[in-house]
Amino acid sequence: MAPSPEAVRLARRLRELRESQRLTQSDLARALSTDSRVAVATISSWESQSSPKLPPEERLRAYALLFSTTLTDDTSPRVRREHELTADERERFQTLHRELLGLRDCVRHQVDPLIDAQYTLDFESGPVTVICPELPAEIRSPLAEQDNANHTRLYRYADLDALIELWGHLRASNPELPVQHRLPTEINADDLSGHLILLGGIAFNSLTGRLMRVLDELPIRQVAAPDLNDGEIFRSRDGAEYRPLWDASGDSQPRELVEDVALLVRLRNPFNHSRTITICNGVYSRGVVGAVRTLTDAAVREQNEAYLAHRFPGGSYALLLRVPVVNGTAMTPDLEIPQNRLFEWCPEEPDG
Repeated sequence: MAPSPEAVRLARRLRELRESQRLTQSDLARALSTDSRVAVATISSWESQSSPKLPPEERLRAYALLFSTTLTDDTSPRVRREHELTADERERFQTLHRELLGLRDCVRHQVDPLIDAQYTLDFESGPVTVICPELPAEIRSPLAEQDNANHTRLYRYADLDALIELWGHLRASNPELPVQHRLPTEINADDLSGHLILLGGIAFNSLTGRLMRVLDELPIRQVAAPDLNDGEIFRSRDGAEYRPLWDASGDSQPRELVEDVALLVRLRNPFNHSRTITICNGVYSRGVVGAVRTLTDAAVREQNEAYLAHRFPGGSYALLLRVPVVNGTAMTPDLEIPQNRLFEWCPEEPDG
């Protein structure tokens, strides 16, 4: 997906500012790391002409503070406080700050504020909180117990495959933002007002069921099925049910899961409409992994994001997806294959 001319214009201006003072990207990263670290790769992403990332407002303010002063060869570049500036420097700061914010606003006006980045899991602002399901005490590893000398907190978590896949992607794509993972019992009000990503279904993640009830508009529910004692199926508002598939081998062989169902949802956070909620759910854990990899798998991510942007221009949607399981491994759904899309809902469509 080609960047907008507005995004390229901002990226070019940031590069011009850096080069005007003969700074390398490493020099600039060190100068901007006064309060919180800025990586060289982040500077590079802000200056990229092919896929520029949008800097947070506070970073553009730091740019304006830094480049409102003239740097000399015998001094290290440093972002000064506004009260340290001379009258002339303060005037230059205010002019440059307005210019950079104006360029940023032009970029922002080209995209829906719900999406606020080129990709679903690239966020302009934080915090980003992943709410993870918690394993019941009776099936946890002994290492989950705090009094165990080898206590490992993550043994309390279910859907670890999905969490590890998601966590690495979030940290790589959002190096500037606070990203955290929490169990449902650890969530507080501040966490709920940021960007939320819910992993797992209603059995192990109590917040998933509660939030899906809050999201009244969502025409999909996850419900228990009498004939399925180790997972919950999905049911749409019209009564249609979506279930996993098992092999048809004889009774002498154990059943093998050959296809799970994933739920992928993107909506405005019901507690803060300037932030988002993303739900990656499944009947079983393979469905959860499939939902996550729809947005993270390098092999299909670009085309999946292009499909979502074209099909749901408002940025809100819900999909139920086929997740084939091959040799025990969840395959990533390719959204361009119609058979992979079991159900689609767009809130802007009256009959969605």
